[in-house]
Amino acid sequence: MTRAEKTQLIDDLSNKLKEAEYFYITDSSNLTVEQVNSLRREFFEKGIEMQVVKNTLIRKALEKLPEEKNVEELYEVLKGPTSVLFTEVGNAPAKVIKEFRKKHKKPVLKAAYIDASVYMGDEQLDTLADLKSKEDLIGDVIMLLQSPAKNVLSALQSGSQTLAGLLKALEEREEKN
Repeated sequence: MTRAEKTQLIDDLSNKLKEAEYFYITDSSNLTVEQVNSLRREFFEKGIEMQVVKNTLIRKALEKLPEEKNVEELYEVLKGPTSVLFTEVGNAPAKVIKEFRKKHKKPVLKAAYIDASVYMGDEQLDTLADLKSKEDLIGDVIMLLQSPAKNVLSALQSGSQTLAGLLKALEEREEKN
């Protein structure tokens, strides 16, 4: 790879990392070609992009990011074979990795960057898989907001039946008198 190609790759990777709200750094070495293809297929189906990149190039791309991204912690995991996963849903890669590891020993999570928070180490995989996506959180908030309104409507509807029954009983009583 020429110096110009490396520079271009670093710039492209830096732009992706700058725009990404979520990305994972993993080690998927020692997987067979068939296993890597299977893993890539699962990632693709979930809208996750997997890129294998040299650690020095990733580090240079991370160094170009603005300070507010707080990615300095990630430098220490850039050892050995490394893949970067880009996603629109914060917990999607963790779920795919967790499911894939039921049959295989890898990929191993080195680190994850989720909304300006850095999660270090493979032991964070369960935590990341359990994170709720923005869509899930918005759905929960909407459900909570709807709940009191539904209760009021339900009470009014049941009250109207009671009220109608009471009016009918009073009407029947007057007819008898």
